[in-house]
Amino acid sequence: MTMLLFPGCNPEKKTENPFFSEYQTPFQVPPFDKIDTSDYMPAFMKGIAQHNAEIDSIIQNQASPDFENTILALDKSGKLLTRVSKVFYNLNEAETNKQLQSLARQLSPIMSKHQDDISLNEMLFSKIKAVYEKRYALKLDSQQLRVVEKYFRDFERQGANLPADKKEQLRKLNAELSLVSLTFGENVLAETNENFKLVIEDKKDLDGLPQGVIDGAAETAKEKGLEGKWVFTLSKPSMIPFLQYAKNRELREKIYRGYFMRGNNGDKNDNKEAVAKIVKLRVEKARLLGFDSYAAYVVDENMAKTPAKVNEFLAKLWTAALPVAKKEGAEMQKIIDRDGGQFKLQPWDWWYYAEIIRMEKYNLDESELKPYFSLTNVRDGMFMVATKLYGITFNKRTDLPVFQKDVETYEVKEADGSHLGILYLDYYPRDGKRGGAWCTDFQSAGWEHGKKVDPVVSITCNFTKPTATAPSLLSWDETTTLFHEFGHALHGLFTEGKYTRTAGVVPQDYVELPSQINENWAGEPEVLKAYAKHYKTGEIIPDNLIDKIQKSSLFNQGFETVEYLAAAILDMDYHDVTEPKDINVLNFEGVAMKKIGLISEIIPRYRSTYFSHIFGGGYAAGYYVYIWAAVLDSDAFNAFKSSGNIYNKELALKFRRYCLAESGNDEGMIQYKKFRGQDPSIDPLLKRRGLQ
Repeated sequence: MTMLLFPGCNPEKKTENPFFSEYQTPFQVPPFDKIDTSDYMPAFMKGIAQHNAEIDSIIQNQASPDFENTILALDKSGKLLTRVSKVFYNLNEAETNKQLQSLARQLSPIMSKHQDDISLNEMLFSKIKAVYEKRYALKLDSQQLRVVEKYFRDFERQGANLPADKKEQLRKLNAELSLVSLTFGENVLAETNENFKLVIEDKKDLDGLPQGVIDGAAETAKEKGLEGKWVFTLSKPSMIPFLQYAKNRELREKIYRGYFMRGNNGDKNDNKEAVAKIVKLRVEKARLLGFDSYAAYVVDENMAKTPAKVNEFLAKLWTAALPVAKKEGAEMQKIIDRDGGQFKLQPWDWWYYAEIIRMEKYNLDESELKPYFSLTNVRDGMFMVATKLYGITFNKRTDLPVFQKDVETYEVKEADGSHLGILYLDYYPRDGKRGGAWCTDFQSAGWEHGKKVDPVVSITCNFTKPTATAPSLLSWDETTTLFHEFGHALHGLFTEGKYTRTAGVVPQDYVELPSQINENWAGEPEVLKAYAKHYKTGEIIPDNLIDKIQKSSLFNQGFETVEYLAAAILDMDYHDVTEPKDINVLNFEGVAMKKIGLISEIIPRYRSTYFSHIFGGGYAAGYYVYIWAAVLDSDAFNAFKSSGNIYNKELALKFRRYCLAESGNDEGMIQYKKFRGQDPSIDPLLKRRGLQ
């Protein structure tokens, strides 16, 4: 039996803390099998001390500030702290427990103080400013110049120019924000994974559900000590099929209410107070730093530049999408009336009736598709696309330590066989993992002592688990999700650049371009025929099913666009607030949705009390970026399609170079136009979503 990282007691623990030296593992991946929970705090403390000493060395240097002794020294500082942070914070998302959560709470004020000690250090900033002011006289190359300007801008945005009393105020705000955001995330995790489960004892309540879904619910029940029953949870691979197929309307409402009432139940995990506090603190912070609102502070760094431009963009899409969603809802109401339903369509009905329409209009049943999308086939399909586009290959490794027994590892090689990086794949839901899917890294690409540092990238998902009778079979949404996250992974694997501050670092509304363009290949007929094979027979997906996928691609796009845009607009409304005041979260949300005319049959993709992207993650005033980047990805993929070859190697080479490898070399739109040769058009996106 493999010994895992938790629960934090390792009887074979060595005296040496594994973070204190270079990892003695293949490709310098983290030695998860050697790391004990007790290693983290000493490593953080030593990492902070080392980082402080490095910063002090920059300050005490008597030589005139220049690129080497100030900017480069700052850029290369904090290596130990980065090393332990990348393991700890990633595992606190993917494989947490009470001990890690307790450590995260202890570390929150410590890390906030440390970051502020650097960004608000007057002597350090004076040195950076000195280099900035003479940057043109130093004869720096374009990338050195960019790094100098980025660091100067960072310090300004982090309050380096504030007077002493305002700096102290900023420190308090940052510490409070850090802690309350952590609390928000812990509450959502508890509400999703611990505080709700739908237990079914009567087999009649399973009417309508495909056998694979029923088997999965039986496996979940067994895991939870309820053998002989069926359990559905709020993880989407469990909840969405129930909403799609279960005939029992009361139970559909029960599970969906469990989902959209998360953090809003007036108990210890209630998040309304946390949301109100975060919004208020962020306004205070933005005003302190010279911005009218937190949205203005955030978007100032993005391609959009102003909240007004974001709101104008969202409004244009909303105007196109809402009538389509209303039409879809009316079509569902007709079916309810036709079948003698005698009720008005509600949010928990949408998936069910969408599935009926999908069957009636396109004769497409999602359960008919799933057998062709086993997880292993989808994984191999996305690898194949990357190989055809970029020449890279993926070799499975079984000799690398992992943080959980189901995690797979791959060595990624260039076409010439040279090592490019390592990829971790973590597929299935578990109690210690937050919901959703994301890509991160345990080591970023870069340079150290004149040598290239190879990336160690990780994809984390929450896909349908295998059962006793079938492998993990993915829905179409899960299939495109895996391709999406793999696009992020390719960005991380291909990133080049000598400087930590700029290598792969792009505006927030550019971030989703590499991921979203990758989704496009998943549904191309020639790609589907290469990877979509029946898990039992090996039969290639038939043309009639591919045709159905293609024809139904515009199906339900009104709903999908509206529920997303509603959340994006809600995010902007929260962060467009210009005065630090106490808000009633439910009233605020209600007013925001009434203002845009959101129909009662649809709720925002994320309601306030579980909107982790903006209150527990890094997308505050930035949830809009997915659809902003969708304009870019639609336009970019259109270049491949228009060329007559979706594997066009010349275009792939340009995309890899300008939009992935060198993405941090210049501003986002400049890099994009180096690839495309022109401004992006919104038309391919509107056409793809049937909104034109």
